[in-house]
Amino acid sequence: MAPDRRTLLADAALTVLADEGMRGLTHRAVDRAADLPDGTTSAYFRTRRALLTALVRRLVELDQTELRTLGEAMPVPRTAPELTDRLSEFIELRLTGPGRRRTLARYTCAVESLNHPELREILAPRDNAAQATVRAFLAARGTPDAPARTRTLLHCVDGLVFNALTQGGGVPREDVAGLVAGALRGAATP
Repeated sequence: MAPDRRTLLADAALTVLADEGMRGLTHRAVDRAADLPDGTTSAYFRTRRALLTALVRRLVELDQTELRTLGEAMPVPRTAPELTDRLSEFIELRLTGPGRRRTLARYTCAVESLNHPELREILAPRDNAAQATVRAFLAARGTPDAPARTRTLLHCVDGLVFNALTQGGGVPREDVAGLVAGALRGAATP
Protein backbone atom coordinates (compact mmCIF):
# COMPACT_ATOMS: atom_id res chain seq x y z
CA MET A 1 0.00 0.00 0.00
CA ALA A 2 1.39 3.39 -0.96
CA PRO A 3 1.88 5.91 1.85
CA ASP A 4 -0.58 8.79 2.07
CA ARG A 5 0.54 12.17 0.73
CA ARG A 6 1.43 13.60 4.17
CA THR A 7 3.63 10.60 4.96
CA LEU A 8 5.26 10.79 1.54
CA LEU A 9 6.05 14.47 2.12
CA ALA A 10 7.36 13.84 5.66
CA ASP A 11 9.64 11.10 4.31
CA ALA A 12 10.88 13.43 1.58
CA ALA A 13 11.48 16.13 4.19
CA LEU A 14 13.59 13.66 6.20
CA THR A 15 15.72 13.05 3.13
CA VAL A 16 16.13 16.76 2.46
CA LEU A 17 17.04 17.46 6.07
CA ALA A 18 19.63 14.67 6.16
CA ASP A 19 21.16 15.68 2.84
CA GLU A 20 20.94 19.48 2.99
CA GLY A 21 20.60 20.38 6.66
CA MET A 22 18.11 22.70 8.31
CA ARG A 23 18.76 25.57 5.90
CA GLY A 24 18.00 23.33 2.94
CA LEU A 25 14.63 22.24 4.35
CA THR A 26 12.20 24.25 2.25
CA HIS A 27 8.78 23.46 0.84
CA ARG A 28 10.18 23.61 -2.67
CA ALA A 29 13.08 21.23 -1.82
CA VAL A 30 10.58 18.75 -0.37
CA ASP A 31 8.42 19.02 -3.50
CA ARG A 32 11.48 18.15 -5.60
CA ALA A 33 12.55 15.28 -3.32
CA ALA A 34 9.02 13.83 -3.43
CA ASP A 35 8.89 14.38 -7.21
CA LEU A 36 5.68 16.39 -6.86
CA PRO A 37 4.61 19.69 -8.43
CA ASP A 38 5.75 22.94 -6.81
CA GLY A 39 3.34 24.02 -4.10
CA THR A 40 2.30 20.52 -3.05
CA THR A 41 4.17 20.59 0.26
CA SER A 42 2.88 24.05 1.17
CA ALA A 43 -0.68 22.89 0.42
CA TYR A 44 -0.31 20.18 3.08
CA PHE A 45 2.00 22.01 5.51
CA ARG A 46 1.36 25.76 5.34
CA THR A 47 4.36 26.83 7.41
CA ARG A 48 7.90 25.65 7.81
CA ARG A 49 7.12 24.86 11.44
CA ALA A 50 4.20 22.63 10.38
CA LEU A 51 6.51 20.84 7.95
CA LEU A 52 9.19 20.41 10.59
CA THR A 53 6.64 19.12 13.12
CA ALA A 54 5.37 16.55 10.60
CA LEU A 55 8.95 15.51 9.85
CA VAL A 56 9.75 15.02 13.56
CA ARG A 57 6.56 13.03 14.15
CA ARG A 58 7.43 10.78 11.20
CA LEU A 59 11.00 10.38 12.42
CA VAL A 60 9.82 9.25 15.86
CA GLU A 61 7.25 6.91 14.29
CA LEU A 62 9.91 5.25 12.12
CA ASP A 63 12.38 4.98 15.00
CA GLN A 64 9.85 3.53 17.43
CA THR A 65 8.58 1.00 14.88
CA GLU A 66 12.12 -0.13 14.16
CA LEU A 67 13.05 -0.38 17.85
CA ARG A 68 9.85 -2.26 18.69
CA THR A 69 10.47 -4.75 15.90
CA LEU A 70 14.11 -5.17 16.87
CA GLY A 71 13.33 -5.60 20.56
CA GLU A 72 10.55 -8.10 19.95
CA ALA A 73 12.78 -10.19 17.68
CA MET A 74 15.81 -10.08 19.95
CA PRO A 75 15.99 -12.39 22.95
CA VAL A 76 17.65 -10.99 26.04
CA PRO A 77 21.43 -11.37 25.59
CA ARG A 78 23.08 -13.96 27.81
CA THR A 79 26.52 -12.39 28.09
CA ALA A 80 28.19 -8.98 28.00
CA PRO A 81 30.00 -9.84 24.72
CA GLU A 82 26.64 -10.81 23.18
CA LEU A 83 25.08 -7.47 24.20
CA THR A 84 28.18 -5.68 22.89
CA ASP A 85 27.87 -7.50 19.56
CA ARG A 86 24.19 -6.61 19.20
CA LEU A 87 24.75 -2.96 20.05
CA SER A 88 27.74 -2.79 17.69
CA GLU A 89 25.76 -4.40 14.89
CA PHE A 90 22.87 -1.97 15.38
CA ILE A 91 25.28 0.96 15.34
CA GLU A 92 27.02 -0.25 12.18
CA LEU A 93 23.98 -1.38 10.22
CA ARG A 94 21.44 1.17 11.33
CA LEU A 95 22.86 4.29 12.96
CA THR A 96 26.09 4.91 11.05
CA GLY A 97 25.59 2.66 8.04
CA PRO A 98 22.57 2.35 5.77
CA GLY A 99 20.34 4.14 8.31
CA ARG A 100 22.75 7.02 8.67
CA ARG A 101 20.47 9.60 7.01
CA ARG A 102 17.75 9.16 9.60
CA THR A 103 20.36 9.44 12.36
CA LEU A 104 21.63 12.71 10.86
CA ALA A 105 18.07 14.02 10.62
CA ARG A 106 17.44 13.06 14.27
CA TYR A 107 20.49 14.97 15.49
CA THR A 108 19.55 18.01 13.42
CA CYS A 109 16.03 17.93 14.86
CA ALA A 110 17.38 17.57 18.40
CA VAL A 111 19.44 20.74 17.99
CA GLU A 112 16.47 22.57 16.43
CA SER A 113 14.27 21.50 19.36
CA LEU A 114 16.31 23.77 21.62
CA ASN A 115 14.39 26.66 20.06
CA HIS A 116 11.08 24.85 19.65
CA PRO A 117 9.75 23.18 22.83
CA GLU A 118 6.95 21.47 20.88
CA LEU A 119 9.59 19.51 18.95
CA ARG A 120 11.41 18.62 22.15
CA GLU A 121 8.17 17.13 23.47
CA ILE A 122 7.78 14.96 20.35
CA LEU A 123 11.43 13.88 20.48
CA ALA A 124 11.32 13.01 24.20
CA PRO A 125 12.85 9.56 24.80
CA ARG A 126 10.32 6.77 24.90
CA ASP A 127 10.48 3.34 26.36
CA ASN A 128 10.57 0.66 23.69
CA ALA A 129 11.13 -3.07 23.31
CA ALA A 130 14.82 -2.73 22.42
CA GLN A 131 15.46 -0.61 25.51
CA ALA A 132 13.50 -3.14 27.59
CA THR A 133 15.79 -5.93 26.31
CA VAL A 134 18.91 -4.04 27.47
CA ARG A 135 17.23 -3.26 30.81
CA ALA A 136 16.28 -6.96 31.26
CA PHE A 137 19.89 -7.98 30.56
CA LEU A 138 21.24 -5.58 33.21
CA ALA A 139 18.53 -6.49 35.73
CA ALA A 140 19.20 -10.23 35.27
CA ARG A 141 22.79 -9.59 36.35
CA GLY A 142 21.73 -7.78 39.50
CA THR A 143 22.91 -4.40 38.22
CA PRO A 144 22.04 -1.67 40.69
CA ASP A 145 19.29 0.58 39.27
CA ALA A 146 19.03 -1.20 35.91
CA PRO A 147 16.61 1.38 34.43
CA ALA A 148 18.99 4.29 35.08
CA ARG A 149 22.02 2.29 33.91
CA THR A 150 20.14 1.36 30.73
CA ARG A 151 19.41 5.02 29.96
CA THR A 152 23.03 5.98 30.67
CA LEU A 153 24.40 3.14 28.52
CA LEU A 154 22.17 4.06 25.58
CA HIS A 155 22.93 7.79 25.93
CA CYS A 156 26.64 6.98 25.87
CA VAL A 157 26.18 4.81 22.77
CA ASP A 158 24.37 7.75 21.21
CA GLY A 159 27.39 9.93 22.01
CA LEU A 160 29.72 7.48 20.26
CA VAL A 161 27.44 7.51 17.21
CA PHE A 162 27.31 11.31 17.18
CA ASN A 163 31.09 11.47 17.37
CA ALA A 164 31.49 8.92 14.56
CA LEU A 165 29.15 10.86 12.28
CA THR A 166 30.65 14.27 12.99
CA GLN A 167 34.30 13.23 13.13
CA GLY A 168 34.27 10.47 10.54
CA GLY A 169 35.03 6.82 11.08
CA GLY A 170 33.08 4.21 12.92
CA VAL A 171 32.37 3.16 16.47
CA PRO A 172 34.99 0.67 17.66
CA ARG A 173 33.57 -2.48 19.28
CA GLU A 174 36.02 -1.96 22.18
CA ASP A 175 34.34 1.35 22.98
CA VAL A 176 30.94 -0.31 23.10
CA ALA A 177 32.38 -3.13 25.24
CA GLY A 178 33.74 -0.52 27.67
CA LEU A 179 30.29 1.07 27.99
CA VAL A 180 28.67 -2.32 28.62
CA ALA A 181 31.33 -3.11 31.26
CA GLY A 182 30.67 0.26 32.89
CA ALA A 183 26.92 -0.41 32.98
CA LEU A 184 27.60 -3.76 34.67
CA ARG A 185 29.88 -2.28 37.33
CA GLY A 186 28.65 -3.42 40.71
CA ALA A 187 26.43 -6.14 39.22
CA ALA A 188 25.98 -9.32 41.23
CA THR A 189 26.75 -11.45 38.12
CA PRO A 190 28.95 -9.67 35.54
